[in-house]
Amino acid sequence: MLIDRLDPSDHAGAARWDAFVNACPEATFFHRAAWQGIIREVFRHPTYFLYAHENGEMCGVLPLAQVNSLLFGNALVALPFAVYGGVAAASAEAAALLEEEAQRLAVQLGVDHLEFRNIAARHADWPTQDLYVTFRKEILPEVEANMQAIPRKQRAMVRKGIKNGLASHIDDNAERFFALFADNVHRHGTPALPKRYFAALLRVFGPDCEVLTVTAPDGRPLSSVLSFYFRDEVLPYYAGDDAAARDFAANDFKYWELMRRACERGLRVFDYGRSKVGTGPYAFKKNWGFEAQPLHYEYRLYKRDNIPQNNPSNTKYRLFIAAWRRLPLGLANRLGPLIVRNLG
Repeated sequence: MLIDRLDPSDHAGAARWDAFVNACPEATFFHRAAWQGIIREVFRHPTYFLYAHENGEMCGVLPLAQVNSLLFGNALVALPFAVYGGVAAASAEAAALLEEEAQRLAVQLGVDHLEFRNIAARHADWPTQDLYVTFRKEILPEVEANMQAIPRKQRAMVRKGIKNGLASHIDDNAERFFALFADNVHRHGTPALPKRYFAALLRVFGPDCEVLTVTAPDGRPLSSVLSFYFRDEVLPYYAGDDAAARDFAANDFKYWELMRRACERGLRVFDYGRSKVGTGPYAFKKNWGFEAQPLHYEYRLYKRDNIPQNNPSNTKYRLFIAAWRRLPLGLANRLGPLIVRNLG
């Protein structure tokens, strides 16, 4: 069995990669080959998309990218800007060879640490980050059954949104989404990803990436979500809300509309995505009747003694968050991509 790297310009190789990913039970949307181009072109990070093959057959994949920053350190990650990552392989041998190559590459690049964003634990002896959980739930075959499966108090919020005359629309661009997203993260004191990143997601993934926007009866955008589709799953991944969205229950209505549409498309899994334990988004997803499932982010530490904590929960960023909220939104949107590209 051999280990090679996917050439970013090899379209036939990318097609073989994606055929394997679509068939491999361990693979996720974030294992798709197109992430290599997005990370290289939008964020300018070096990528190393490793694959194992034998007798002309692909046996496993491991997408990696290096994020090297004076502020946040030098890391090799599977995969930046993704909630799931690590190895997806057809055999234990392929998985082991890919991980060995990743460790060799990490040493060669001189990174501070190597990070695998695993759904399932793989290395009991590696340092593990237990800050994040994910929420996944079955989509029932009938729309009304999904409504009734929502706990009573949360169901009342969805019905409030319906009563308020809200409407959902599928947008063909990221304009309305980005305006809501950027304003939302600014209010929370964190930098926004660049608009061109979301435009690239829509362009590159085509029908597997979609923006749903909720509007008030007067047509004003209140809430929006960018979702990914993979096999029989929908993954609402980035979202933003107007300050007035809460009064209309627009956020609640948004996720119901996404679930309703997914049900009508015959999808089977609603992946509510990653949240930090003890946060508002964590509580919101619990209110929908979703159960938290731990994520196993595993690390090999080379030039550091502990796992990095580059997230808003870290108290050392408290002053930065407070200052960022005071920046004019336009300035924050210009500066934000320079910072967030190094967080991954």
